[in-house]
Amino acid sequence: MPASLARGAGGIQAAVDPHRRLCLDGRVLASVDDAAARLEAQGYLPSREIATSVYLADRLGKPLLVEGPAGVGKTELAVALARAVGRALVRLQCYEGLDESKALYEWEYAKQILYTQMLKERIGEAVAGAGSLAEAADRLAAEGNVFFSERFLVPRPILQAVRSEVPSLLLVDEVDKADPEFEAFLLEVLSDQAVTVPELGTLRARHPPWFVLTSNATRELSDALRRRCLHLFIDFPTQARELAIVRSRVPEAGAELARQAVAAVAALRTMDAKKAPSISETLDWVRSLVILGAHALDERVVAETLGLLLKHQADLEMARPRAGEIARGVAPTRR
Repeated sequence: MPASLARGAGGIQAAVDPHRRLCLDGRVLASVDDAAARLEAQGYLPSREIATSVYLADRLGKPLLVEGPAGVGKTELAVALARAVGRALVRLQCYEGLDESKALYEWEYAKQILYTQMLKERIGEAVAGAGSLAEAADRLAAEGNVFFSERFLVPRPILQAVRSEVPSLLLVDEVDKADPEFEAFLLEVLSDQAVTVPELGTLRARHPPWFVLTSNATRELSDALRRRCLHLFIDFPTQARELAIVRSRVPEAGAELARQAVAAVAALRTMDAKKAPSISETLDWVRSLVILGAHALDERVVAETLGLLLKHQADLEMARPRAGEIARGVAPTRR
C-alpha cells in the first residue's frame, strides 16, 4: 500500500507508491503512451500534447511550466503525475509578497534562544578567562556555528523537496502571483537542484526533484525562468475530452445528460464572461443535476442552476435570459 507523507506547511502531501516506478536510463516514463496510461490510471485524462510534454520533461530532466486559464487542470496534472510516478508531492502556493523565508527556509529563533539559555553555563565556561571580547568571540567561534545548524533550520517547501528522503515532485503553483523578484529564488534550485543557506553552504538534493510550475498568465514570467523549463499550454478541453472526463468522474449521470451538460458549458465559455466555467465546476454541475433528478437539460433547470457555473452577477444576468439556448448548447449573446 502507498505510504502517505505529511510534513510542514504546504509540505510533502502525496502518497508514494514504489510499485509505480520504472527505472529506464535513470528516467521513469517509458514512452508517451506510458505517460498517458499512468495519468489515466490516476483519473486524469490527458490530451496527446499533455502526455508528450510530461514524457519529454522526464526524459530531458527539465522542469515543466504549465500555463493556461484558471480551472483547466494544471494543478491536478501535477498531483496526478506525482502519484503516477510514485513521487511525494511538495506544494508551494504562490502569492503576492511571498519571500525566501516562506518558500525556502527560516531559522527557528525561539528554539535558538531557548538553547542559548539552557547552555549559558557551558558558554560561560568556554569564555572564562578571556582577556578581551575579541578573544571570547574567537573561543565561541572555535566551538563551531552550533546555533546555525540544521537542527534549528525550518525547511519550507523548496528546501523540503531538495532535502526529501524520498523522490519528490515540487509543485510551484500559480508562480505568476508571486513578485518578479521571487523568480530569482527559483533559478538555483531549478538549474542546480540545490539551495544555498549562507550559514550552512549549499544543500544539494538527495533525490533530484521533479518540478512543475503553473501559471494563469496574470503577468509575464522572466525569460530566465522560461529558458529553464519545457512549456505546456493547457486550454479548456474539447467537448469530446470533457465528456470523457465527466463520464469518468460522474458515472451516475446518464449519457444524454452528460452530453447536454458538456455542450452547455462549451456554449457558456464562448461568452465574454469575467470567469469561464472550469472543469471542476462542470463536474459539480453535473453531480448537482443528478442529485436534482434531472435526466436532460431544459430552460428551467439551466436557469435554476447557472450559479454553479457562473460566479459573477454580471455573467449570470447576461446568461439567464438565454437559458433555453444554453440548454440546447447554443452560445448565449447579449440582447
